[in-house]
Amino acid sequence: MKPVFRNLLITLTLLVSVCGGAEKAHAISFDLDSIAAWGRFPRFCINTYRWGDKFFNSQNPDYVIGTGKRFSIKAKANVLTDLYNFIFADDSRTRMMMMSDPTTTIGFHLNYMAVSVGYDLNVGKYFGGGESRKQFNFQFNCSLFAADFYYMTNNIGSSITRFGPTGDSKQVDVPFQGVNNKYWGLDTYYFFNHKNYSQAAAFSFSKVQARSSGSLYAGFSISRYWYDFDFNKLPDDMRSELPLESYNYYYRAVNRNYGLRVGYAYNWVFHDGWLLAVSESPIFGVRSGWVMNTDEEKTTFALSNRLKVSLVYNHGDWFVGAVARMENGLIYDKKHTLVSAMFNFDVTVGYRFNLW
Repeated sequence: MKPVFRNLLITLTLLVSVCGGAEKAHAISFDLDSIAAWGRFPRFCINTYRWGDKFFNSQNPDYVIGTGKRFSIKAKANVLTDLYNFIFADDSRTRMMMMSDPTTTIGFHLNYMAVSVGYDLNVGKYFGGGESRKQFNFQFNCSLFAADFYYMTNNIGSSITRFGPTGDSKQVDVPFQGVNNKYWGLDTYYFFNHKNYSQAAAFSFSKVQARSSGSLYAGFSISRYWYDFDFNKLPDDMRSELPLESYNYYYRAVNRNYGLRVGYAYNWVFHDGWLLAVSESPIFGVRSGWVMNTDEEKTTFALSNRLKVSLVYNHGDWFVGAVARMENGLIYDKKHTLVSAMFNFDVTVGYRFNLW
């Protein structure tokens, strides 16, 4: 028999065998006990998962309640903007404040346990405001600790909102297209009162805080920032007032930051189904890099801050959450001070459910 016909006969035989035994087969189930019954290795994986879930997510049920749902679908609207406040150490201590145009997105996300897929559409540009920017956020939460990774760019339009000598600066509204910044960072931190406090209940809505509780937390933060401001794109009269002629009216800085993050968070259950949460954490550390277009690398003290506030309402499997985040940073030397701030606000409406 030729190989082609032999292979075809084997394939047909296997197909008939599978179809003939279909009546005796059980439906595929993703229940954990069903997966464990598949064999030794699946049983080992399920046992490992259950041990890890108990170790990392065990909490006091009087304070924190699991939702009992593995899936959730969310609709989210987000607004993001940045603020930069310069003070230059010239004779008049010139002050210049600018704010980037807001980026507004609306998206839909499907979550299964810790996995999420979704798409966000920049809708601000369709209503005459806000260009798109690149942003990526990854958050991991368990009862013991949390990790946040972010990457973001800001090369969209901005506006100068205040300009002039310190103490006598004037409110203005001057478009500015000279911003080209990017930054990334990773924060990891441990919750000391992890039995009674849940960050997931306040900011990712995957658990429910049943009674008020708070926790100290501490961890490490690393980040890198690239600042690039081209002040040649300012009007001539404003540019001439900046003490940056020797730098060709460019401000550039690259910094690597290593810090200790220490903070406190509190979840206040002020009514059945309602939660008001606050999380505040300064970051102290060292900054290594260069500023103002020089090749000389310096190591200095670094200070930044993270503030988060949320309001959450749970009603059965439905939930609504509003979260505001503000992050501040500081760059300082003898020639200038730069205080930066990022404001992020989102509203989420979601529904939790199970498929099996």
